[in-house]
Order: sequence, then C-alpha cells, then structure tokens
Amino acid sequence: MKIIVTGGAGFIGSNFIFHMLNAHPEYDIICIDALTYAGNLSTLKSIMNHPYFKFYRADIADREAIYRIFESEKPDVVVNFAAESHVDRSIENPEIFLRTNIMGTAVLMDACRKFGIQRYHQVSTDEVYGDLPLDRPDLFFTEETPIHTSSPYSSSKASADLLVLAYHRTYGLPVTISRCSNNYGPYHFPEKLIPLMIANALNDKPLPVYGEGLNVRDWLYVEDHCRAIDLIIHNGKVGEVYNVGGHNEMRNIDIVKLICKELDKPESLITYVTDRKGHDMRYAIDPTKIHNELGWLPETKFADGIKKTIQWYLDNREWWEEIISGEYQNYYEKMYTNR
Repeated sequence: MKIIVTGGAGFIGSNFIFHMLNAHPEYDIICIDALTYAGNLSTLKSIMNHPYFKFYRADIADREAIYRIFESEKPDVVVNFAAESHVDRSIENPEIFLRTNIMGTAVLMDACRKFGIQRYHQVSTDEVYGDLPLDRPDLFFTEETPIHTSSPYSSSKASADLLVLAYHRTYGLPVTISRCSNNYGPYHFPEKLIPLMIANALNDKPLPVYGEGLNVRDWLYVEDHCRAIDLIIHNGKVGEVYNVGGHNEMRNIDIVKLICKELDKPESLITYVTDRKGHDMRYAIDPTKIHNELGWLPETKFADGIKKTIQWYLDNREWWEEIISGEYQNYYEKMYTNR
C-alpha cells in the first residue's frame, strides 16, 4: 500500500509517519509538506534515507504541484494532517487558515477523484464542536454534537469537514474523518502549551498562562492518536466521523504546575496574561464509537505520558532550541542544496 501523508513534517503528522513505518514496514509512505513555520524537516531526519519513505515540499493548495505528485506516485490512501492550527495565529491572520485548511482540502480531494484512491482521511479537531460548560462534567462531545465554532481556526476546520462529507455524498469519494482532543508528546512545536511551558521552565523564563488557567482540555498522547488513525483508514466505515479522545481532562494551570514540579522549577515563574479572545472553556470527547466499532482505547495515562514527554524534551534540547532560535527553517536548504 502507498500512503500520502500531508503535513508530515509537523507534530502529529511526523509521529504518524514513524508509527506507520514501524507498524506497516511493507507500506510506502509519501510525505508532502510546505515547510511553513510549523513544519520542521529535521524532525524526519532519521528516516530521510528510508527505502520506503519519500518527501515532497509542496503546498496542498497548489493544485498543479499536488496533481503532479499524485500522477507520479499513484497513492492508495491519503491522510491529511496539513493545516494551520494555532488559534492565536488564526485570530491575527484568518486568511491563511482559509486557504490551507479549506482550499487545500478541496485540492487534495479533487486529486483523489482525478487519480482514484481507496480512502481519503481528514484529520480534524474537537474544536469544531465549540466548548462545554465547566459546571457540567457529565457532558461530552459525541459525533452527533452540532458544530459550533469559536475561532477562525476551528471554523476553517469545520468547513473542511463539511466539504469532505459533501464530496462523499456528491461524488462518492471514500472518506473518513477523525476529530481528536489536544495531542501532546515528542516533536510538539514549542508555541503550544505543554512544549512552551517545558522550554520556558528549562530556561527559567516566565510561564504565560491565559486568564486564571481554568480552561479544561482532554489530553491525548500522540502515539494513541496515531494508532486510532491507523485503525480508521484500514477498518473505519466510509463516510463516518470518529471522535478520538484521551479521557484525560486537565486544567491548564494544573498542567503548568505539574511541569514545574517535574522539572523542579518554582511556581513563581507562572505569569497570568490577558485571556485569548473567544477562549473555549472545556473540551471533552466521548470516544465510545471508535471503541465499539474499531476496538480503540487510549493506552497512555496522562501521568505517564507527561513524564515521557518532559523526558523527550530534556533528551532532545537541540531540536527545540533550533526552533526557538529560528535556525530550524534553514534545515531544508542544508538538506537539499547542491544535492
């Protein structure tokens, strides 16, 4: 089988590629990534010469480039991780989110229709459901929860989801969608909460927390998410949405304090900053459907996953220090100039 993974130089996409090469060593994995600010080719350094791996630098909204790759590679499956994903950036500049997350998705599905595929899988987010009240811990997002977005980012992802389902209904494109809760783990770009707090704490810098830090998120270890997508593309029912959640609800402030404790850093580093506009209060996913239909359950408890994650950042300082310095963006040129 030949699988195209878009956004494979990003956090979840790269972890998915590692998972697939390990779980299915006979598969060909083709990575497409535009290497925008969050795409880091050095993440894939260990597999760049792997016999079953190939990398293309391309923007998923570039129809000509995408068609050329599809024509050359003739993929069986496409898994689309490629997305602008940081809510704060979407508030500052919504347009790039619309181009990548909506138009890019349309280009990929048009390529799938033109060249034929067995499955197109869209990696979405629980943020399309909006948020849940803090005083109703009994409420969870299910696949039937109405879409109710809060930010340009979540609106663009919801739009893409609707487009994917429309392509299935109109053109018969074999699609599936997964909506996951917050991921954490190795290779997480250090602008997001957990890696930012780890990096800042290690450098004794302030730990900025929105509002009072009471916002609750359901945290999912990235390897558990990769296993879920693997199951969906092989066994998931065409035309269906699957929620993928960790049953690991945590308040932001408690995560930051836990990181301080693990790294033996004082809580005095915590700095409360003005809250994000339209900040969702609580996300919580009910993953009953994927458990009942595909047998998936998260295997990593947050207490174990956060320790593994912190240890990874301790062991791989060079990776995230290059990102903080901006040096990582030169890696593509180092890899490919004069090759």
